[in-house]
Amino acid sequence: MDPNALRARARRLQLMAFDVDGVLTDGRLHYGPEGETLKVFHVRDGQGLKKLTRAGVTLAIITGRDSTMVARRAEELGIEHVIQGRDDKGEALAALAAELELPAEAVGYAGDDEPDVAALHWAGLGFAVADAHASARDAADWIAPRNGGDGAARAICDLVLDARGSAS
Repeated sequence: MDPNALRARARRLQLMAFDVDGVLTDGRLHYGPEGETLKVFHVRDGQGLKKLTRAGVTLAIITGRDSTMVARRAEELGIEHVIQGRDDKGEALAALAAELELPAEAVGYAGDDEPDVAALHWAGLGFAVADAHASARDAADWIAPRNGGDGAARAICDLVLDARGSAS
């Protein structure tokens, strides 16, 4: 996508939604001794998400899994829209946008795999991480220069912040 068109579309974003596994994490699942799933989040991604919120962008998480770790991380970051256990991410994103009375052009989505493709297509601006599956990369408008769980979300946040004229 043309850099000027990308910046113009990023500037219109009022809602930015993120997948978790493979975007906010590296996609690997770690199991604890009691069978609990552990996730590792990158602190710089969290900082980017906080900055995006301070710049006036509403954040959301849409994930196919249910995880107390995700709920806890979202609470730490002040993300109030957390949709878990949804395989139909495109429908979930459209429903959240309708609830917030936002058109698709005001919505961004970051994903990494086939379950994210519908949301990437629906959103006004779709982002994929560098190590995303080809289906997500093909559906995205911009591919972050970093892998999921390794600063990709921060790169996406910085792009949106820069387009809005906010300090990144």
